[in-house]
Parts: sequence; structure tokens; C-alpha cells
Amino acid sequence: MISNQILQNTIEGIKSISRVDLHVADTEGKIIATTSQAGDQFGHAVMSFVASPADSQSVQEYQFFKVYDENQLELVLIAQGTSDDVFMVGKMAAFQIQGLLTAYKERYDKDNFIKNLLLDNLLLVDIYNRAKKLHVDVDARRCVCIIETENQKDSVALETIRTLFAGRKRDFITAVDERSIILVKELDEKQGYEEVERISNTIVDMLNTEAMVKANIAYGTIVREIKEVSRSYKEARMALDVGKIFFSTKKVIAYNNLGIGRLIYQLPIPLCKMFIKEIFDGKSPDEFDDETLATINKFFENSLNVSETSRQLYIHRNTLVYRLDKLQKSTGLDLRVFEDAITFKIALMVVKYMKYMENTEF
Repeated sequence: MISNQILQNTIEGIKSISRVDLHVADTEGKIIATTSQAGDQFGHAVMSFVASPADSQSVQEYQFFKVYDENQLELVLIAQGTSDDVFMVGKMAAFQIQGLLTAYKERYDKDNFIKNLLLDNLLLVDIYNRAKKLHVDVDARRCVCIIETENQKDSVALETIRTLFAGRKRDFITAVDERSIILVKELDEKQGYEEVERISNTIVDMLNTEAMVKANIAYGTIVREIKEVSRSYKEARMALDVGKIFFSTKKVIAYNNLGIGRLIYQLPIPLCKMFIKEIFDGKSPDEFDDETLATINKFFENSLNVSETSRQLYIHRNTLVYRLDKLQKSTGLDLRVFEDAITFKIALMVVKYMKYMENTEF
């Protein structure tokens, strides 16, 4: 339903042009928007007008007009004055408000449609029938982005994003939970993941600078049919969760760039524990001291290059070799051997995943 503030702004705008005072009442006679101090003087007159078959009526110094929404009486517009000019202003104002009711109802219906589409609450036949009714293109290329803010019910962030995409009628912005804002972005044939990445970074920067809100964004793959939008949403949701575990420093995460983290995220915890126990005989690969962990991470960052790693750590090459030898003795894995390095890297990620899941359990 259209808000009272929208009605108030509308009739104030019409009054500034026509100089005619206007009032809007609900079907029970209560004034919900007015350009003057109307009080409760119209209650009885409005109720009588609602009960009458007439669509417009003149009562004393006022003219009454009925406002419908799909043949259902929704509001009563009251124009102050009895002249033909006032009648014309009243008819135009009633027509304007009726158009607003239709537009906002369609917007509300589209929002519900998109929410149910994302959450897989629609049958396939319902998806196409409702999309046709709401004039939503079923074959457009789309990508779902999830914007997660630090604070729950962050209306400032939602309004900021809606303002950013105000002129893009083919994009949809909604919310399905307390912390996430969903953007269903339509793309043309020339736009790809680079465009989605650019838009995501723009949103993060705008929320940070204009709304003073910190946010993380994750997006799924680009889909070509409306029935696949829910899949892109699920991918974005997974990317958001995986990003918190393995890419905590990144503000924008793409599903396509999750790598092996996506596989680890889907492993059951008992299997993860079994893997760690078999590889390290019950020990955890993250129990090493900070110096050893820093050496391991830097070694991986430099693609197992001993010379480059020792240079960046400001240590002698022999010192790095000594540390790697010591690690091999304690774990049985030689990080200079690709297969052992992969095993150790996966083990570190598995432990990180298990700790995250333990901390998020209620």
C-alpha cells in the first residue's frame, strides 16, 4: 500500500500549482493527508459519500472524488471549492493518486515475486505466468549480488542502494533477511563479470563514504533464464559464507573465484576431522608458532619459491631451508614437494573451516 507520506507530498505538489487545498481520507472517514488543518470535520460526509453510488459529489464548500484500485474503492479525495476549476483539479488529483496506487501495488507485487523466486517458493509454471503478468523479461541475463551490512535492519544502506539504481527499472532490489540486501542485476550481452565486479566495488565504496556503512558483497554466476535466478542467489550466498572463512580481507567475493574453498565448505565436519587425524596423527597444522606459520604462508604466496620467500622474509636462504626441514620432521610433509604442499595447504584451510563452523554454532 502507498504510504501516507507519498500521498502528502503528492497533494502538496498539486496545491503548489493549483492553489487548491486538498484532503485525502480513507474509506472510514479518517484524514490521512491534507494541505490544511482539516481535523475530523469530514468524517460523516466521507462515510455518506462512500455509501453513495456517485463517483464525485459536491457537499457545501467541498467536492468529493472516489479513488479506485482495480474497481475497489481505496480512498476519497476532497477538493476545497465548488468552481469548475476546482472540479478539474480534483479530478486530475484523483487520477494521479489512482495511478500511484497502481504503480506502488505493481512494485510491491514485483518485490514479492522476486523474493519468492530467490527462495524457490514458486512452481515453474507460476514463475513464467507471474513474470508475464508483471512484465518481467524471462530471457534476460542476470546476476544476483548479496550486500551484507554489519548492522541489522540498516535502512540507510537499503535506501542508498535504491538511490544508486533508481533509474534502472530492469534491476530489482529487495531483502530476504535482517542483514542482507539483494540486487538482481540485469546485464546486456556485452557485460560480463568485470561489470558485476565494478558495480559491486562501487556499492561498497558508496556505502562506506555516503552512508558510513561497512558492507561485504558476494555475487553468483550470470544466468540467462529467470528460472535460474535462484541458483545465482544460492551461489552468492555460498560465496558470502566461504568468503568469511577464507577471504576475510576481501570486500567483494565472486562465486567463480572461490577455488578449493568451495569444496571444503561442503565437506561434513566428521570427514574433516578424520582427514586432519590421518595426515597429522591427531595434531593440528595451525598449532605451530607464529614464525613458522608466517614462513608457511609466505612460501605458499610465492608459489614454493625458496629464493623469493627468503628475500621477502629478510632471512638467509639456508635459514628458510632449515625451517622447512624442521617442519618436514614434525609433520612428515616436505613443502618443497608440490604434492606435500597441496596436502598441507588443504589441511590449513580445513582447520580454518572447522573453527569457523564451531564458532558459528549456537
